Amino acid sequence: MTSKKPVWLLVAPVIFLLLWSGGFSVAKLGISHAQPLSFLAVRYACVCALLAPLVIIMRPPLPQKTMDWVHIAIVGFLIQTLYFGLSYIGFKAGVSAGGLAIIVCLQPILVGLIAPRFTGENVSLLRWAGLGLGMAGAATVIMSRSSVELEHPLGITAAVGALFAITAGTLWEKRFGKNHHPVVSNSVQYLAGLAGVLPVAVMFENFQFTWNLPFVGALAYLVIGNSLVAMSLLLAMIRAGEVSRVSSLFYLVPPISALIAWPLLGEAMPPLGWVGFALAAVGVMLARR
Repeated sequence: MTSKKPVWLLVAPVIFLLLWSGGFSVAKLGISHAQPLSFLAVRYACVCALLAPLVIIMRPPLPQKTMDWVHIAIVGFLIQTLYFGLSYIGFKAGVSAGGLAIIVCLQPILVGLIAPRFTGENVSLLRWAGLGLGMAGAATVIMSRSSVELEHPLGITAAVGALFAITAGTLWEKRFGKNHHPVVSNSVQYLAGLAGVLPVAVMFENFQFTWNLPFVGALAYLVIGNSLVAMSLLLAMIRAGEVSRVSSLFYLVPPISALIAWPLLGEAMPPLGWVGFALAAVGVMLARR
């Protein structure tokens, strides 16, 4: 007998993709009104402030072993501090959205290469074909929207660092993550992210913000939509399924981001972009088998 997947696991990829993909355009909007690490520090402080009352009221079960706390914090540092921090620095340094997306979209390939050794997970030839097709589709969408130009060296370096950070965070969660209560996991991870970002922001930035409606709206979206909902879904999907299948979802992020940027930023998707979207969708379907 084969057990059916729970309903939440069937709808989680759709909700995650929409929220995560929208975060790219919203983050660009927010960074235009703030410094990158200062923006992240305020974002994480807001998340921790929202989670603190939940911890007190719900009194969720806590991890019993010290290493469980350590593993949660490591995932938080890799994803919240390094991945988001380096991504925001890359944007601020002048790297284009297309350049950053192309680099970060290599994550499923890295996961597929490393997962067999790190997590003991076997990646089939069919899944490799899906990963390759997904990469081709994502690159097609990005290339259709912006030509590849020479990027700022700091931006490229930050983007490559972000790629390795999200890859390491995904694999670490799969290898060492357990089914801890989501309120506990999120609280520890965002505290770790804040602890990693805040000292650097204090040293190199001056926390100047333009407190207008676009900035406040961007902050609210990133705090609730990305930090609380999307991240919780991502970690839950990693624990419930094979890590290479979950990572393949990231191939749909560039085309969906392009669709969201169309009404939000006025960046229309060219006809070739729709071809890339179809290629990425087929690739994800194969990679998730």
